[in-house]
Amino acid sequence: MNNPLLSVENLSVTFNQQQTVVDDISFTIYPGETFALVGESGSGKSITALSVLRLLPNNARIKAGTISLQGDNLIKRPENELCKIRGRRIGLIFQDPMSSLNPVMTIGSQIEEAIKIHFSLPRKAVKQRVLQLLQQVEIPEPQQRIKDYPHQLSGGQRQRVMIAIALAGQPDLLIADEPTTSLDVTIQAQILALLKAIQQQTGMALWLISHDLALVSTMADRVAVMQQGKIVETGVTGELFNQPRHAYTRKLLSTLPSMHRCLTHAPQEKPPLLQVNDFYCYYPIRKGLFKRVVDHVRAVDGVSFNIQQGKTLALVGESGCGKTTLGKSLLNLIPGSGQVVINGVDLNSLTGETLRQQRANIQIVFQDPFSSMNPRMLVGDIIAEGIRALHPKISYAERKAIVLQLLQQVDLPKDSMQRYPHEFSGGQRQRICIARALAVNPKLIVCDEPTSALDVSVQAQIIRLLKVLQKEKGLSYLFITHDLAVVAEIADEVAVMYQGKIIEHGSAAQVLMQPEHAYTRKLLAAVPVLNIEK
Repeated sequence: MNNPLLSVENLSVTFNQQQTVVDDISFTIYPGETFALVGESGSGKSITALSVLRLLPNNARIKAGTISLQGDNLIKRPENELCKIRGRRIGLIFQDPMSSLNPVMTIGSQIEEAIKIHFSLPRKAVKQRVLQLLQQVEIPEPQQRIKDYPHQLSGGQRQRVMIAIALAGQPDLLIADEPTTSLDVTIQAQILALLKAIQQQTGMALWLISHDLALVSTMADRVAVMQQGKIVETGVTGELFNQPRHAYTRKLLSTLPSMHRCLTHAPQEKPPLLQVNDFYCYYPIRKGLFKRVVDHVRAVDGVSFNIQQGKTLALVGESGCGKTTLGKSLLNLIPGSGQVVINGVDLNSLTGETLRQQRANIQIVFQDPFSSMNPRMLVGDIIAEGIRALHPKISYAERKAIVLQLLQQVDLPKDSMQRYPHEFSGGQRQRICIARALAVNPKLIVCDEPTSALDVSVQAQIIRLLKVLQKEKGLSYLFITHDLAVVAEIADEVAVMYQGKIIEHGSAAQVLMQPEHAYTRKLLAAVPVLNIEK
């Protein structure tokens, strides 16, 4: 190989001068290669990347080590010189584009800003460069999109804008920190193909930070596995995945969801718990001075399905197909129309207190557990909130006993009651949200992307927990997701949604192994598969 582009030797990082989060790690990245750093959340992956760019939080310190960019030790560089390296020599794509982009600046202005920091170009040349970058990342109609704000773009388009900003300085190394975590499989495949194509065009090195081992196996030349701040194994991708030496690597590989674990026999028929018939949810499009309704966005367009007692129906499809809208409409969080019958009771025929009491039968677990909980409330109060609202006659002592029992069921310690949401990890927060949903003894839980932001081992734990609770309590799930490998692990039946309609519905084995619709086949083709033949 050539001389390393980036060389990290014996790097250690501490928080508050006590907690070691990166512990004496060393690795190299060579020009033009794709290097992946993998591990669970909290293993120190992102802190390692931020250390290289010296963008650590105020309470973090580089305790020891050297970070050399083609022989230049970045640790010894003053801040004003580092500003010339960030973005110019090393680019960075963050995990969440919405929180990384400025909501009050157009995307064109934000890309311009990145260009002007590093290059002295005439205004016309800057504008041309912005358009070139938008074309390079394949944003449709870049001339029109240049004036759009981040909220006017889809998740995949926002990630493309982030890539354009990172490429504006023409970096030698691009750090991609979980660049596709919250994207559906087809958009994820497009972003990864785009990164590969740009890498081939420019010859830059790509440092991929991820917990998705299947994705890494298709993208990376070399892989380093990180656990609790240490790099426990490094190797060529095919060799590392085919013959992992460290127990932790083998554990990560064993927790990967598999498309081949779905049922191969017909599921046992049970009575329907939920019956949805001809369900619609339209959003009005208003135009003109008087904002008259000129058309509608058909988010959910005449959907019908049943969910059996004690069974799981997975609702899959790309972002924007109407999955989440349908889930929220069933709970009347978004207005919809059509017949919704649960346990033989037509919810449309109910009003007032009768309807409110029936809502206890359907609960929801959201995608982002942190934003769905009040950060100022103790966990015990968060879990008990539904009990107080729907069962006000239950005493404080009884509520406390129920909450303690629920914490035990979701494998959280009793002292969790007296702690706040920010004191827990992502997987623990999702367990709290599951406990909150269980508090009112529902018959059906709508799980809206409950594992999409979690790493593979925590994802496996949450899926295992949901299956155990289903068996113990006879729960039914509407499991909304874009991760088809997770669907194979948990679903009895699968419904595929496209542009507001269900285009295919059947057993998990039938839909995942013998799809009939071309769109379903497209979704399955985009799923990253563990590639160990490198």
